Amino acid sequence: MIESRVTRREFMKGAGALAAASCLPVSLVELAFADERQNFTFAYISDAHIQHISGTKFVRNWDRGLIRAVAETNLMTPKPDFVVFGGDLAQLGTKAELDHGAEMLAKLNVKYRCVMGEHDYYLDLGKYWSELFGPHYYSWDHKGVHFVVLNSILTYDDWTHNRWPTAEQRMLEMAGLDNPNGSPFMVGEAQRKWLAEDLAKVKKDTPLVVFSHSPIQKIYKGWNFWTEDAEEVQALLASYSDPTVIYGHVHQIQYNQIGKIAFHSVMATAWPWPYPESYAQAQAQGQIQFPKLTVPMNRADPFFERDATGWQFIDVASGRTTMKYNLYNNTNRVVAFNTKTGQPEDTAFQDQAGRIEPQIHY
Repeated sequence: MIESRVTRREFMKGAGALAAASCLPVSLVELAFADERQNFTFAYISDAHIQHISGTKFVRNWDRGLIRAVAETNLMTPKPDFVVFGGDLAQLGTKAELDHGAEMLAKLNVKYRCVMGEHDYYLDLGKYWSELFGPHYYSWDHKGVHFVVLNSILTYDDWTHNRWPTAEQRMLEMAGLDNPNGSPFMVGEAQRKWLAEDLAKVKKDTPLVVFSHSPIQKIYKGWNFWTEDAEEVQALLASYSDPTVIYGHVHQIQYNQIGKIAFHSVMATAWPWPYPESYAQAQAQGQIQFPKLTVPMNRADPFFERDATGWQFIDVASGRTTMKYNLYNNTNRVVAFNTKTGQPEDTAFQDQAGRIEPQIHY
């Protein structure tokens, strides 16, 4: 909690000290209101992709990303009120992976809440994840803000229940990158009904923050940066003053504004996406088929442990969301709402002349 005696200047000074020591995708979120005593922070960690090898062996790279994120979150001053883990704790949804990831998250020294990712879900349809972390979707209120967690990685029943000979095959198909055998994500009718009933009890001027794993947008179907019923969910949020959707899954900086709804991604602790090879292949084909919202980054070696990962502050003040990305081995970025254009913009990267060579040479 940020007490009234802690000034914003002091808060940012402490944040800067942490940024200097950090190279991880930990998101510290500050919700700022007119009454300074109501300010509070929460941290955001996402997309760890813990992968089991055999016995007690796990992929070290992914382990180290989550371990370090938890350690640096525990060092934050002032301490965040809570932490959100944004999904894809596991890579293939196994009990060994989820247990291993949960053990690391348990070392957080503040309360944490979890979002379901597709890599956590499609082996046993979230059964074991629920035993560890609770319901797949839920809401709560904290210091005047209404928070909602959605399970946005559901898909059509036929794909889920009738297409694959084994649960393991189903998990492998949904876990594949750019896989035509996958299926678009969705929130689903039952959950949308629950959301409508939940929001009916919330005043329209209440700050609203929604956490999902997929973007609740239709960005790029080839990579499943896509939520099939995005418009229906957006319609439920549109009547609120300034709703914000924060999501993982994409492993890169993205931002958008649809009506009054601000959308912002967070970085991953595992790896960056897309890879330089993907840029090269697209250029060789004479086509750049990436989401317009993707911000290209310096990714000289996508298999380097922390290449192009980062962490960010998210300020939500008067409903206008500002993301302050502190990026490892790259130029820090700020994505802020531009009142002149009526949309969020990368304050430096929007200018073509401001792009450094490593950001464009792929």
